[in-house]
Amino acid sequence: MMKRATVIWLITASALVLIGCVIFGGVMSLLKWDFTKLSTTKYESNRYEINDVYQNISIVTDTADVEIVAVEGIQSAVDCYERVNGKHSVSVKDGTLVIEFSDTRKWYDYIGIHFGSPKVTVTVPKGEYVGLSVKVDTGDVKIPEGIGLETIDISGTTGDVRCCAAVSKRVSIHLSTGDLFVGGAEVGELDLKTSTGDITVASVTCGGAITTKVSTGKMKLSDVSCKMLSTEGSTGDVVLTNVMVSEGLSIRRSTGDVKLERCDAAEIFIKTSTGDIKGSLLSDKVFATQTNTGKIDVPKTAAGGRCEISTDTGDIKISVEK
Repeated sequence: MMKRATVIWLITASALVLIGCVIFGGVMSLLKWDFTKLSTTKYESNRYEINDVYQNISIVTDTADVEIVAVEGIQSAVDCYERVNGKHSVSVKDGTLVIEFSDTRKWYDYIGIHFGSPKVTVTVPKGEYVGLSVKVDTGDVKIPEGIGLETIDISGTTGDVRCCAAVSKRVSIHLSTGDLFVGGAEVGELDLKTSTGDITVASVTCGGAITTKVSTGKMKLSDVSCKMLSTEGSTGDVVLTNVMVSEGLSIRRSTGDVKLERCDAAEIFIKTSTGDIKGSLLSDKVFATQTNTGKIDVPKTAAGGRCEISTDTGDIKISVEK
């Protein structure tokens, strides 16, 4: 039988847990179950009016969401919802709007309960700019249509990126964890990379090359035209719909299916370790196919560009639509 002292300790512990739950429930009822009110971190909203002329935008922050807002005929401004002891500095230096996070926290400020999501909103007049650079540790980045840029360079650790701006030269987006979306614009070149997350490109006209790399995640392209397309990945499906490549299309995957729907390129190279490769092309190709475990069904055409498809484990089924 259980010792008397053990029974007493168990009853006491249960009573303390019950009392704690009652107290917590009472406190949260008074706070209307708003958990943000338990936060030990203080936040405030600050607005910075921009009077100087600039053509470039540089943003460096830690755990804030970043959003660019393009409007007609209005003065530039930066709105920051930020920690009291972790503010952003805003200035214009040599034609560049510079927004930088300044962390003044002491070690003990990191101890406690933290709720809230800092955000940096940059309002700019619609028009043409030179370059946009964003570096963020944890946070989402949104860039709207309505502004034109020569270059966009975004890097981050954790967060999603959505970019709809027209970019004449190069868009480079590199993340560790997060989804990438680029859509509805003309761009010069696209360089997209994420370790864990999906990559989506939709309704984009690219004058140069599109390069994507993902360790774990899907890649989807729809209504896209470009000069060259190269994509690499470890785990995840590739889905291309109405994708036109004037020169070479290269797809490499370790594990994942590849689906092509009404796509075409001068030359096509597809290689996977495990996964089916299926779909439709718009012109004849000279097919060279191989699979160790699976079925092969491709047209017996003798003209057109080279289409080399291989998979270790999976089926290969391609048709040509005229």
